[in-house]
Amino acid sequence: MAKHNPHTGSTFDDFLKEEGIYEAVQAKALKRALAEQLAEGMAATKLGKAGMARKMATSRSQLDRVLDPNNLSVQLDTLIKAARAVGKVVEIKIKRPPKAA
Repeated sequence: MAKHNPHTGSTFDDFLKEEGIYEAVQAKALKRALAEQLAEGMAATKLGKAGMARKMATSRSQLDRVLDPNNLSVQLDTLIKAARAVGKVVEIKIKRPPKAA
């Protein structure tokens, strides 16, 4: 059985929740990961921004918003179009949070 370390405190998630920024940090991290995956997909398929925007049937400025990790207000249908343009699909899952220890 593992020993309890008396010097460990709360989790980082607990800290973010106490600060009232947990959801904002989580959203930004998720958007950063999505933007990174789309950029990697574009590189792997040798697709530039103009070609990607054409495949998505959207403007290049809209694509820039999708690829901007700091822009959290991107519509789900736009993310789906972007993923499809690089041969991927979007999968979203809502799950229960882990039980508190």
